[in-house]
Amino acid sequence: MPGYRRQLYRDDAVVLRVQKLGESDRIITLLSRRHGRLRAVARGVRRTTSRFGARLEPFGHVDLQIAGDPNGGDGLHTVSQVEAIELYGKRFLDDYPRYTAASAIAETAERLSPVEREPSLRLFQLTLGAIRALAAREHAGTLVLDAYLLRGMGVAGWAPALVECAVCGTKGPHKAFSVPAGGAVCPDCRPPGAAHPAPATLDLMVALSSGNWHVADAAEAGPRRECSGLVAAHLQWHLERGLRSLPLVDRTTGEEQK
Repeated sequence: MPGYRRQLYRDDAVVLRVQKLGESDRIITLLSRRHGRLRAVARGVRRTTSRFGARLEPFGHVDLQIAGDPNGGDGLHTVSQVEAIELYGKRFLDDYPRYTAASAIAETAERLSPVEREPSLRLFQLTLGAIRALAAREHAGTLVLDAYLLRGMGVAGWAPALVECAVCGTKGPHKAFSVPAGGAVCPDCRPPGAAHPAPATLDLMVALSSGNWHVADAAEAGPRRECSGLVAAHLQWHLERGLRSLPLVDRTTGEEQK
């Protein structure tokens, strides 16, 4: 086919989602390093004789050769080659709390990249880092998820104000938090219905946003649960509809305490 080779390109990507297509194919949703979110057909991967079906499972980091126009165009791309860099999903397939946290991360990544083929290196690095952290089990899965959601909102420009008033910018700490207002609010700007989280909850949110894992890992169960509620509410306010996977995340005390 004339020009076909010019349409082959390589990238590495995180597998976000797989869907059945026909009897033996799958549609793979990927977040790639250089080309943003892509959807590609992997032909024959559901057959037992497939050479790379097991490499295209959710949460894997893979290197792919893809046939398609990397700059746009209609139709799905096609996966022609794939090599596994690290199949992180295998490390927590039997760990329900971490699997559900990974599912929420993958769904969020897809929602934060609404335009296909629009590069977002920061979102790719953040997503890959969060999946890797879940697999490494260095921190509680709920903390990894909430850190990802907070930082992902920062990439999208929706990060909640935590150390200054979301309305007037007055330096905090402040005792009230309003999702519609954009985060922490001072007494003068506090709207009706604002929440009054524990100081330890806001401290935890700051720690997760900045990567201060010493503080985050030491947080108690109460602030962790309150933090998760505020983070989820803030994210879904901006997404304008809920995440299907978020209510399934296991936030039991045992997981919170790692």
